Amino acid sequence: MWLLLILAGCVLFASLTYFKIFKGSPFSKDSVRQPKSLVLDQKARDKVLKHGFATDRIPVNLDAIVIGSGIGGLTAAAVLSKAGKRVLVLEQHEQAGGCCHTFVDKGFEFDVGVHYLGQLHENGMLRVILDQISEGQLDFVPLEQHYDTIIIGEKEDTRLYHMYSGKTEFAEALRRQFPEETQAIDKFMKLMKHVAHKIHIYAMLKIVPQWMSMFLIQTGLVYWISSIFKLAITSHTDILNQLTQNKDLHTVFSYLFYGVAPKDSSFVINALQLHHYKRGAWYPRGGASEIAFNIIPVIQKAGGAVLVRAPVKRILVNKDGSACGVAVKKGQEEVNVYAPVVISNAGIFNTFEKFLPPELQAKPEIQSRLSMVKSGMGSFLVFVGLDGTKEELGIKSTNFWMYKHNNLDEMMARYSSLSKEEVADNIPMMFITFPSAKDPTFNSRHPGKSCMTLLTMARYEWFEEWQDSQVKKRGDDYESYKMSIANVLIGWATEIFPQLKDKIEFVEAATPLSNQYYLGAPRGEMYGAEHDLERFRTDVVATMRSQTPIKNLYLSGQDVFCNGVAGALHGGLLCASAVLNCNLYIYLFLLKKQLKRERARKQA
Repeated sequence: MWLLLILAGCVLFASLTYFKIFKGSPFSKDSVRQPKSLVLDQKARDKVLKHGFATDRIPVNLDAIVIGSGIGGLTAAAVLSKAGKRVLVLEQHEQAGGCCHTFVDKGFEFDVGVHYLGQLHENGMLRVILDQISEGQLDFVPLEQHYDTIIIGEKEDTRLYHMYSGKTEFAEALRRQFPEETQAIDKFMKLMKHVAHKIHIYAMLKIVPQWMSMFLIQTGLVYWISSIFKLAITSHTDILNQLTQNKDLHTVFSYLFYGVAPKDSSFVINALQLHHYKRGAWYPRGGASEIAFNIIPVIQKAGGAVLVRAPVKRILVNKDGSACGVAVKKGQEEVNVYAPVVISNAGIFNTFEKFLPPELQAKPEIQSRLSMVKSGMGSFLVFVGLDGTKEELGIKSTNFWMYKHNNLDEMMARYSSLSKEEVADNIPMMFITFPSAKDPTFNSRHPGKSCMTLLTMARYEWFEEWQDSQVKKRGDDYESYKMSIANVLIGWATEIFPQLKDKIEFVEAATPLSNQYYLGAPRGEMYGAEHDLERFRTDVVATMRSQTPIKNLYLSGQDVFCNGVAGALHGGLLCASAVLNCNLYIYLFLLKKQLKRERARKQA
């Protein structure tokens, strides 16, 4: 009886979905054009990326407002624009792009969040999506096949492991470096492939009606559908312990850190991150700001706009409690902007705890969602300007991940428990990247210069005493403290690259307070809500969707799906699907199939 009811429900849902799907796709291969030449004129770029908020720049008859111009917000806005909607994107910072923006200081250009991307091979899903929302104007440059190096240990006890991209080379390189662990590697590759191939089933918990998702979860049927649901709530460390006791290999399978110890993180998210670069790693030609620069015109073409210096103070609601617009701070006044749909790409904490009126914040459904997640860890970055080209300095596009030992669970527990005073002398991990070596246009745009970015994790509490101070005027104690950490990271980096020590011309450090100010992250989070095991419980996954308990209010970005550019982009797609009331992934899947068929015909 139960099986018949379930089958009937699935048939009904499939029928409704079919009707919604084939009413017209917003995506088309004909919308993709050859990339134009880079726009180097700064005034022309500023007109797109730094278009300031003013009442006379607000489009009339808006269909939607998006709070935040990170990749999740821009994706949702661009897709809605391609579906014929007029969308206004509001950015509190002076430049659009969120973590995809860049800044220039003393002639050096730095990215703040886009270090490299995967899954951009021809007709890969991420490539297809980015082509659609930029209409083919984003051009990506492949990194070297040896895209990452992992360094474990210190001084004489240092071991280096290298990651290579390629359908077969990815695993073969690991087998060469761990010849006694071939069985463990093969099993891991099989599990990783399984996760990558079944993630769409996992994401369906966010797409199908919530009552259906909860029914499948509460009856346990979800675990019969696919083993990915069990893997998602299984600790990464637990899976690795089943495969091997080799701690260096554990580290290699866990090296893409995002602030959560492997024992507290989901196997699925770690496997997805590794798989993301299996087919290669890429970087935007012209720098990370090209992403926003080439998506915004798609929004403008439909009559929409992306306006900066537009801090949203409140989400407006009408008498029945439905979202109907936002209040934007303009000088000492507030400007009310109205639209039938409001999308927040500012994260769940800003949306529910800052933008909603108190009476709606107190709703049990809102508090229930907030109780499911907590703030993620912050980051500490050092931006280093170097005198010389990449050839002169001997640097390449390969990234370096440094760990002082191979027990990442113990390392993260100890690091997170440090007091503010202990941090500088006990930093156990660091990421080194050279954006200038990845972008072939960098030297022509910034002749004779290179840049290096260093990154580690950081707790907001270590900087909390300066939270009420003004940016760039936080005082000598703050500058001294952050530079004490920055200098340790630079010293560690120049041990690996001693030729850079005397070439440093510029240094700036960014703390969780920088993320709070420039990116609007409430506690300086790098990846939004914490990506721990709790977040990947099936009931949390089904609940943390784009639709919110407030009618006409939607969420986008990392908090909807998962971390990183790709995760935030998928959060934007899930949001647009919810607003349009159709499954956009089926359109994209059909387009991808069409593109692959055409490619096969050309090669025949």
